[in-house]
Amino acid sequence: MKVIVNGEPRELPEGVSVAEAVASVTGAGTGVAAALNDEVVRRSAWDTTTLRDADRLEVLTAVQGG
Repeated sequence: MKVIVNGEPRELPEGVSVAEAVASVTGAGTGVAAALNDEVVRRSAWDTTTLRDADRLEVLTAVQGG
């Protein structure tokens, strides 16, 4: 299936979870947030929230700096 991850089209297998998609984008264990179709997905729901064809996922990581 085709989904948009951080504005880029990606082919992902059917039934992939938000957690799996996030892991494909970043290896960061903390400071990461995900929004699916403009709605924030709580981290506790990442494993049970599956992506569907044409979904839009934004993966955001906190960056330190000044």
